[in-house]
Amino acid sequence: MIPYGRQDISEADIQAVADVLRSDFLTQGPAVPAFERAFADRCGARHALAFNSATSALHVACLALGVGPGDRVWTSPNTFVASANCARYCGAEVDFVDIDPVTYNLSPQRLAEKLEQAGKAGKLPKVVIPVHFAGQSCDMASIRSLANRYGFKIIEDASHAVGARYRESAVGDCAYSDIAVFSFHPVKIITTGEGGMAFTSSGELADRMALLRTHGITRDADKFTRPAAGHWNYEQQALGFNYRMTDIQAALGLSQLSRLDQFVDLRNRLARRYDQMLQGLPLRLPKVLPAIRSSFHLYVVRLQRHSLRKTHRQVFEELRQLGIGVNLHYLPVHLQPYYRDLGFRPGQYPEAETHAQEALTLPLYPALKEHAQDAVALALARVIADG
Repeated sequence: MIPYGRQDISEADIQAVADVLRSDFLTQGPAVPAFERAFADRCGARHALAFNSATSALHVACLALGVGPGDRVWTSPNTFVASANCARYCGAEVDFVDIDPVTYNLSPQRLAEKLEQAGKAGKLPKVVIPVHFAGQSCDMASIRSLANRYGFKIIEDASHAVGARYRESAVGDCAYSDIAVFSFHPVKIITTGEGGMAFTSSGELADRMALLRTHGITRDADKFTRPAAGHWNYEQQALGFNYRMTDIQAALGLSQLSRLDQFVDLRNRLARRYDQMLQGLPLRLPKVLPAIRSSFHLYVVRLQRHSLRKTHRQVFEELRQLGIGVNLHYLPVHLQPYYRDLGFRPGQYPEAETHAQEALTLPLYPALKEHAQDAVALALARVIADG
């Protein structure tokens, strides 16, 4: 089976982890802050905080922005469930904004329409979470303009977009958002095994997220609310969580970070090669807009169903039978049973639902060899042509 994604681990990565295992610190040592500083410098962000997962980072980002019961958070239906679940963890209501038919990202046009209606009804969101699907940034300038007008905060779910760029900026610099979050899951651009990172330009938000990721505890005597004596003292100032990243993970991430440009370049080269090989097939190929550099976490094609005699599911299953590890990104979040139980129904977000009925994620990762990529393209052409 050719998987749709996989990690790329070098001997240098293994050595970096081994060095930590031989050191005095496996967690809460020097590797995590070194990883944070290196990534903050890379993205041009003022603050970076490492977490044990991007889901944890999203949860803490919501809490840092004051999300709680009675608040509303909007996100894209074309995403992994964590983009919505993070708000539910805080007791907030979740709603969705349909996607753009070209980029498959949250549509600024649909967002503007929904905000106008919500403003009239007195039900504006506290936070909007745009998701950079497949590695291409959302239209953040348009979303920022709407935030300035309607007063909501922005968390970029940039889990797919490590190493991507928007206009003249690295994704993660928070030029258009309050907080941005990366994922380091093994199928993402770089990996720490599991892990994530939150970026912000606000020292206040950074302090709040740092507190919440470590049980709500501070050991900084200058921040104590009550007099204390002795260096052993600490204060729990909030109900926090154990969301820390280990030094083992951070060492792997820091080593991987040195190859980030190489990984993104390879993914873009393989994506261009797919573009050439798949020309002429009844498919919609990915489109990256001008002034954006995608990290190409995913290469997603859409079947032109009116030109096929097979269903979406038949094409998917036949490719799997041929050893091609295609995937679906995503079944819209609002159609998951949990969200159906909250009242969401088919037909509410038609672009996202149509996308899910046509989308196929093809294998794409830096170590994908050309002969394997050829096999993917040939299998897809064969399955589409048969029958």
